Amino acid sequence: MGRVVITHSTYVEGLIPLLRKLALHPQVDTITPAVISRVRGRSPSLRLRVSAPLIGGWKLVARRGSSAQEVFLTTSLDREALQNAVDALINAA
Repeated sequence: MGRVVITHSTYVEGLIPLLRKLALHPQVDTITPAVISRVRGRSPSLRLRVSAPLIGGWKLVARRGSSAQEVFLTTSLDREALQNAVDALINAA
């Protein structure tokens, strides 16, 4: 079971509850939400996509509305397994 690092005062709406559920996965160690930015285009609902590999984990991008937030995740899961776990959580919500 992992942990979610709370370091900011603002997050993309609905992101923290989703990350807390993802942290319950046995192969997830640490989840750290990072910088929020404005993006062109709109995402009507929360989306979380595996973006880039990092040493020991992955960078994810959360999108909702016209905001995007980077999320850093340390895990032993591969890209496909992680994206499947994320998709299952989003579809269950």
